[in-house]
Amino acid sequence: MRPCAIIPAYQAARTVAEVVRATRALWPEPSAVFVVDDGSTDGTADLARAAGATVLSHPNNRGKGAALRTGMMHALRRGFDVAVTLDADAQHPPAEAHRIAFVDPDPRALVLGVRDLVKAGAPRANQMSNRISNFFLSLFSGRPLADTQCGLRRYPIQTTLSLGARDDGYAFEAEIILRAIASGVRIVEVPMDVVYPPEHERITHFHSVRDPARIVFRVVTTLAESRLAPATIPPSPPPPPAARPSRPSRESFESAQEL
Repeated sequence: MRPCAIIPAYQAARTVAEVVRATRALWPEPSAVFVVDDGSTDGTADLARAAGATVLSHPNNRGKGAALRTGMMHALRRGFDVAVTLDADAQHPPAEAHRIAFVDPDPRALVLGVRDLVKAGAPRANQMSNRISNFFLSLFSGRPLADTQCGLRRYPIQTTLSLGARDDGYAFEAEIILRAIASGVRIVEVPMDVVYPPEHERITHFHSVRDPARIVFRVVTTLAESRLAPATIPPSPPPPPAARPSRPSRESFESAQEL
């Protein structure tokens, strides 16, 4: 399994360099840290590049989903088979991104980070939004889902692109879950630590009314589409057996919950 790290970034000049440096210091291939600058005007791209990232740029702001697709298409061309995504605002510790990269040995699985929002001190609005999203996606998919909005994930790149997700914004992450389940992709949930800075230091581009409404719309349309015509996942050979596989910690395996 060959993982890359994809960091979608918009107006993240204050934190992106720190995230890039910490991720590169832990990553098996330091050159496999890709920042997708989504039309920033504050020097995000230059700071990420100076910190050592490969930077892919959108001339205009297109949204998180579009940034993730751009990063995955680049990674696929470079020969990577899985992509770990983490936010540029330092909410996702790079050590946790590295852990999720190897927590499950199957590169065909979609691995979802699961946050304890109460313990992490997330704003009450975030907690409520996540509970609502979890309820409806669990209901529509027929499977219990613990955290449907966490951006710390490990995507099987070719499979994810083949699912045909259309949303360019935050709803991309919910849409991928529904399309993956409808197409029989294996889903794994893994508890993850996240960091919420004090309120006066927080940077978010998530609109508490507009974006949840868009997510609901995308979920409903995706549900109808995926039931009528599930995506066809291209076959991929199973990973070759390793002679002496490395042994992740017992904690890692005990924390991974396959749905």
